[in-house]
Formats: sequence, C-alpha cells, structure tokens
Amino acid sequence: MQMTGEKGNKLARVIPEGSLSDKLESDPKLDSTSQKRIGDQLRAMYDELVQQPVPDRFRNLLDLLEEKDQERST
Repeated sequence: MQMTGEKGNKLARVIPEGSLSDKLESDPKLDSTSQKRIGDQLRAMYDELVQQPVPDRFRNLLDLLEEKDQERST
C-alpha cells in the first residue's frame, strides 16, 4: 500500500511503503516557526467560531437541561 504525503504547497507525492514505516517510527518535530504559524491559524479559526451566536435550538436544549437540573436539586 502506498500513501501520499504533502510538503508545503507542493502537490501530493507518493511515499514508498518501506520508507513510510521509517518516517512513522521517528519522533516528529516541528520547528518553532511552524508551531507558531499553526497556533496562529488555529486561534484565528476558533476565535471566529466562538464569536458566533449559539443557535436557538441549542439554547432551548440548554434551557431545558437547566430546568431539569434545578428540579432535581429541589
């Protein structure tokens, strides 16, 4: 079985099966620049998600759960 690998913005390339196991066995490490870039991109994506309002159907479900929780407490 062959798998494809990606490096940067280049097209996917075929990785021979033998070298795949060698690559998976080694400790993967990212340089600090790559880690920072990934962190920045994830932060930007999730910041946008967190700012979106909670859909009404979820709000209604949360309200129902809160009511049931209060009923059990009393």
